[in-house]
Amino acid sequence: MNTFLGFGREHVERHYRKTGQCVYMHLKRHVIEKVPGASGGALPKMRNAMQFLDLETNGDLNNDDFEYEDEAKLVIFPDHYEIPLPNIEELPALVTIACDAVLSSKSPYRKQDPDSWEEELQVSKHAKTLVQIDNGVRIPPSGWKCSKCDLRENLWLNLTDGSVLCGKWFFDGSGGNGHALEHYKEMGYPLAVKLGTITPDGADVYSFDEEEAVLDPHIAKHLAHFGIDMLQMHVTENGLRDNNIKPRVSEWEVIQESGVKLKPMYGPGYTGMKNLGNSCYLSAVLQTIFSIPEFQRAYVGNLPRIFDYSPLDPTQDFNTQMAKLGHGLLSGQYSKPPMKSELIEQVMKEEHKPQHNGISPLMFKAFVSKGHPEFSSNRQQDAQEFFLHLINLVERNRIGSENPSDVFRFLVEERTQCCQSRKVRYTERVDYLMQLPVAMEAATNKDELIAYELKRREAEAARRPPPELVRAKIPFSACLQAFSEPENVEDFWSSALQAKSAGVKTSRFASFPEYLVVQIKKFTFGLDWIPQKLDVSVDMPDLLDINHLRATGLQPGEEELPDIAPPIIIPDDPKAPDIDESSVMQLAEMGFPLEACRKAVYYTGNMGAEVAFNWIIAHMEEPDFAEPLAIPGYGGVVSAGAAGLGAIGLDNQPPEEMVALITSMGFQRNVAIQALKATNNNLEHALDWIFSHPEPEEESESASDVMDVENNANANILAEAGSEGPRIKDGSGRYELFGFISHMGTSTMSGHYVSHLKKEGRWVIYNDLKVCASERPPRDLGYIYFYRRIPS
Repeated sequence: MNTFLGFGREHVERHYRKTGQCVYMHLKRHVIEKVPGASGGALPKMRNAMQFLDLETNGDLNNDDFEYEDEAKLVIFPDHYEIPLPNIEELPALVTIACDAVLSSKSPYRKQDPDSWEEELQVSKHAKTLVQIDNGVRIPPSGWKCSKCDLRENLWLNLTDGSVLCGKWFFDGSGGNGHALEHYKEMGYPLAVKLGTITPDGADVYSFDEEEAVLDPHIAKHLAHFGIDMLQMHVTENGLRDNNIKPRVSEWEVIQESGVKLKPMYGPGYTGMKNLGNSCYLSAVLQTIFSIPEFQRAYVGNLPRIFDYSPLDPTQDFNTQMAKLGHGLLSGQYSKPPMKSELIEQVMKEEHKPQHNGISPLMFKAFVSKGHPEFSSNRQQDAQEFFLHLINLVERNRIGSENPSDVFRFLVEERTQCCQSRKVRYTERVDYLMQLPVAMEAATNKDELIAYELKRREAEAARRPPPELVRAKIPFSACLQAFSEPENVEDFWSSALQAKSAGVKTSRFASFPEYLVVQIKKFTFGLDWIPQKLDVSVDMPDLLDINHLRATGLQPGEEELPDIAPPIIIPDDPKAPDIDESSVMQLAEMGFPLEACRKAVYYTGNMGAEVAFNWIIAHMEEPDFAEPLAIPGYGGVVSAGAAGLGAIGLDNQPPEEMVALITSMGFQRNVAIQALKATNNNLEHALDWIFSHPEPEEESESASDVMDVENNANANILAEAGSEGPRIKDGSGRYELFGFISHMGTSTMSGHYVSHLKKEGRWVIYNDLKVCASERPPRDLGYIYFYRRIPS
């Protein structure tokens, strides 16, 4: 009752011994079966009317048969003296006021920014009583068009009369003409479902009457009225399922192994994670991370020590939150099979369904995403980006001498050659994953793809069901070949010619990591700058040998490029910076403010509209997003939000983002600052400088600058990183597959993630709270693959 921190039964004693705080409020919720009435139905009964806590209810229980009773009392340590609440007679007034405030307060997670934690959707009041007109309307699975205009995007199906109409217009020029809303105002039909969002797991439903997105528990029946089968997404002209027609196998069905009876798995290491609303990317990454022994030892193995040395506010300590989450996943306490008596009761009530206990990573997500413009939102994210974000946090908060992220770190040797002088430069950089391009030109079923595309267009024009999906089959060897081929270096400056020239670059492994992470680069941008996904099948091998990609270094007969940095060009007119206006206009045409576009192009060094677009996405929620560009060092002021990578001040103090990026690679903070100062804050040149200056010049740098330990009270058990450079675990380049993360959907901004892990000799699928034995692991449709080294 002093810090207002909450603890479970097994941790409250530790907190008392550590802090001496002796007064705690004990909150408990009881689940009570309702008393049946004379007619056989359950009578609502609230003993003492005690449901006052803002807690989540158990979604697995039928609210028609169960109710909740909350209990609160003060507990005085060390004697465990209990005082029931409320108790005005025995308690001082201030204590009573404090207790009442706690009991009546809302959950802190509900008080977060609405963009960060959206409330769960509510069931529409119209869902149960919705009237559907039997007008013979049947909806094909594709080829839709608004019935009042020619729009073919952002279309909504009215669930009363089957009208297909466009949605509202948005500021960026997308959306529609609002015909769906006009139809509601004219006819009063309240519910509509967005076409293109229907999957076997549900669909996006909007209530015009309630003016919000809602849940429709009867959506399958409502869609079937218009001939749409949610499970197969295939309809015939009469709207009935034709058993002679092979159902279209969608990406959602294959990856989630729909239609196959999967056996639930229980026990340590088989614990699911609740989806908080587009948090499946986080769950998929963490399930995979905590299947690795090094992470298990670092956090779960050190759990007592981490908890004992945790700060007074453990909610703000990364290692405490990692240990807590890892314990929840690996202890087995939250993954227990139902008792036989429960199963018998469920069968008798004809309500048998697998029980998924699982954990809710609310506190963990709130902490690791704090301050991040994307992960702190409730939008879907890229699992690869979150993986790197998590590794960065692990690096900055490492415990003791063992850093679990060392198992992913490897060195990449980059060989850059000047095409005119033929001289070369060898550099090394740190990386944590191998990104493989998708070699679409190497598809082995090109004829089938061409035929499918023709049939698809014909079906769309005739408003017929689409043909069975044909995916491009890409050989893994072709992706590996594309990775190893030389690539052109844009804007290459040759130190041999002292001028810009054509250059090519090849990449090889200077070291092989203990665990190799392979990302298939399925996501790209279309011509309209809309993120798109390549729906391809890649025959990923169970056993992988990349020893032939081992770096060789400078070869006999090769001549190195002189170690001369390009000249620093200061514009004659400092108030008129060099900005690529064509890139600015490209971004402005997409609907972004002109000044924001100019800042994006400037702060990304005129590297093109695609890079500037990424800058805009990362900064568009900042208050000074659309303010005019102010150049540092010339009387202007650069705000903290706008000072992205590449912003340079008069004092040449490196931007903190650059320093954090280099330290996340395993280098010391003082070395990172020194390298950036020596290269005028050029990130690429700073890395080259580090590898060419192995001995730091300023060894007197204080120990507090060697390691970033902000917000971390575990400093007394942190060990300083070595000064010999990034730590690597080199070895053989032979690996075996043990896990992969798959994505369903059209882009990283939408869809769903699941992970498959190989445990105890068999594959297991982790789909939010559901953890089951996998029957058909879709290895060819994965997005991120995890390999472990095969011992020599």
